Amino acid sequence: MSKRCEWCGTDPLYVGYHDEEWGVPVYDSKALFAKLILDGAQAGLSWITILRKRENYYAAFDGLDPDKMAYYDEAKILELLGNAGIVRNKLKVRSAVTNAQAFLRMRDEEGLDFAQFVWDFVGGKPVQNEWASMGALPAETERSRALSKALKKRGFKFVGPTIVYAWMQAVGMVNDHVVGCFRYEEVKRMTK
Repeated sequence: MSKRCEWCGTDPLYVGYHDEEWGVPVYDSKALFAKLILDGAQAGLSWITILRKRENYYAAFDGLDPDKMAYYDEAKILELLGNAGIVRNKLKVRSAVTNAQAFLRMRDEEGLDFAQFVWDFVGGKPVQNEWASMGALPAETERSRALSKALKKRGFKFVGPTIVYAWMQAVGMVNDHVVGCFRYEEVKRMTK
């Protein structure tokens, strides 16, 4: 059996996520946005909770497409709040719509590509950390604090530095697989 990061335990869904997705660099703006919404939904919960509901999120939020979500009205928000397949937290549901609107403002008014904007915070390529154990990983970093601040300035919600750092790990902006994990070197080779 290959050694892997301890956080995923033995749950097959969690192990699959660790082995195939976590830390793989994502460069598509809409995919990055979708993952940011899911990380925001996780605030105060365990990631496995969101992972188990992920497909429900994609179904309920039109594929987590900001071009559609930005125009949700109150009736749609109430429908989402009645959906047992997602986390029915009023602030989180409303923030997903607010974030879609902020995403569109960045793109359409500021002419900013979301992917390029966020990747600029790591110099355009993944930061290759070398953690010996999970206990060494930080909850946030200078980069996550700076990116959090920049996103908040543009109107994004549920993007505190801890959420942003977890998202940066998930989308491969930082390689936080521990060095003994079999995915560490695999992910390290995935730089653009």
